[in-house]
Amino acid sequence: MTVPAAAPPPVVEVRDVVKSYAGEVHALRGVSLTVTAGELLAIVGPSGSGKSTLLQVIGTLDAPTAGTVRVAGYDVGRLSDDRLSALRARHIGFVFQHFHLAPGRDAVDNVADGLLYAGVPRRERRARARSALERVRLGHRLGHRPAQLSGGEKQRVAIARALVGEPDLLLADEPTGALDTASGEVVMELLHELNAAGTTICVITHDQGIAESLPRRVRVRDGRIVEDSAAREVGSR
Repeated sequence: MTVPAAAPPPVVEVRDVVKSYAGEVHALRGVSLTVTAGELLAIVGPSGSGKSTLLQVIGTLDAPTAGTVRVAGYDVGRLSDDRLSALRARHIGFVFQHFHLAPGRDAVDNVADGLLYAGVPRRERRARARSALERVRLGHRLGHRPAQLSGGEKQRVAIARALVGEPDLLLADEPTGALDTASGEVVMELLHELNAAGTTICVITHDQGIAESLPRRVRVRDGRIVEDSAAREVGSR
């Protein structure tokens, strides 16, 4: 008798999440979403759809008004501020549209800074930063500062910084939004490679082309999930 393979564990569990501002503006309206280990998905929607708020909630940068958020098995709402910061440092990596690199620091130091709050000694931080930069194909740019890098290279430095702590989850918010087409294609190719190596990745985007290139697409509109390709595929079996 063949024993079925165990399902991958959830990295993110969002249940009935509501996010309101001033009690009147409802950015999220009862959103539920599960992301399992090893997934690569797009959270896609137009400006104002609620996708960026969902990123903030999943990334524990903002608390929901109601509902439950679990990341890496932890109920976020039950954690103190210190434990929440530790959860982010250990389990979540962030990549943003505009890189957020320190202009006076080279690529190694920018990436090593991603370990500042993880209690890693300086020498080890720099060694791990060099390894992360090689992983994103920037081993030849270790000593370069942001002004000496192209837009695509800056984004790859930002990805290396997000990965250097080996997080369970990588959240990429419009990672190609500030790049030309060719650089954007390189970044997306890299995200596919990282996912194939085991990293769980959520890409937040308004770009339908990027969304369609990913294995799972979660469409958000007016604060609600209106389509999830994973649910559609399960229903068609």
